[in-house]
Amino acid sequence: MAATNKVFVAIIGAGGVGKCFLSQFQALSKRRPTPKLSLSYISTSKKALFHADYSSIEIDSAITELAASTKAPLSLPQVADYLAAAPSKVILVDNTSSQDVADNYPLFLSRGISIVTPNKKAFSGSYKLWQDIFTAAATSGAKVYHESSVGAGLPVISTLKDLVDTGDEVTKIEGVFSGTMSFLFNSFAPVEGSGGQWSDEVKKAKELGYTEPDPRDDLNGLDVARKLTILARLAGLPVESPTAFPVQSLIPKELESVASGDEFLQRLNEFDSRMGETKLEAEKQGKVVRFVGSIDVASKAVKVGLEMFDKSHPIAGLKGSDNIISFYTKRYGANPLIIQGAGAGGEVTAMGVTSDLLKVLSQIS
Repeated sequence: MAATNKVFVAIIGAGGVGKCFLSQFQALSKRRPTPKLSLSYISTSKKALFHADYSSIEIDSAITELAASTKAPLSLPQVADYLAAAPSKVILVDNTSSQDVADNYPLFLSRGISIVTPNKKAFSGSYKLWQDIFTAAATSGAKVYHESSVGAGLPVISTLKDLVDTGDEVTKIEGVFSGTMSFLFNSFAPVEGSGGQWSDEVKKAKELGYTEPDPRDDLNGLDVARKLTILARLAGLPVESPTAFPVQSLIPKELESVASGDEFLQRLNEFDSRMGETKLEAEKQGKVVRFVGSIDVASKAVKVGLEMFDKSHPIAGLKGSDNIISFYTKRYGANPLIIQGAGAGGEVTAMGVTSDLLKVLSQIS
């Protein structure tokens, strides 16, 4: 009888988001005595911690124990076997950005293992993987939630799903979907003042930890394209992949193949005049330039790149690294439903994951 009042939780990934999630999970398990949340498996790419009899791992010491563990992680099919044989319901929390883990979601779901994750690759990879994930979930009854795959802890995906599920007609989605790009353009082309040189702003963003270790991974636009792919699919467009629509890269052609991110940053100032001209062109029209993604549902057009906005536009007035997502729908008319706030960071991303965990618990326990 005890087992039915227990839910086993497995965690893959214990990096930045993983550690923040573990801390929130620990607080949650104390606040909610029923069902008892039992940490049964935790792994990084090199180590794992679990017990053959499914006895609980202490959440508060899990990271220390994991670091001291001599066990290698199980292969993903072995993880599925282990979790599927657990004596009660299981939720897998994937805190990685691994394509391998994402590719195995259909296997986990088909075996009754629910999934919560911020991993974008599962939902923006091939359209076939997207279909396989949701078919497996529908067939087995396992749940899959991925709020943090777009906009970290902002309620972007849940809002879009509510709009679609209640029969509203989404006509357009537009916004700033990258905390990095938001910060860059708010500093480079502010609504008031002149801003700095492009290369200086990119260097500053990297020093402050806003960019990936190699800033080209942000400037190529692919991160935004992944998020747009997810939202377009939820809005009913069968987008094949993040490379199936126009994505403007802000990497100068001449620097695409330089050896390192450091070399890229050293040479970026050679191309400042290009971005400077774009900024000047916007200023002449009384506008500012921003890096946005948009989905026009009626014309099935998805695109990512630079756009100019009036200084009074909500997208122009963003601060810091905030995201803003506008949903234009039949019900909301000319005034879109707008979601705005921190779209990056370990704590807010983990909050989205924890919130998804609560949704799954309410449905399976």
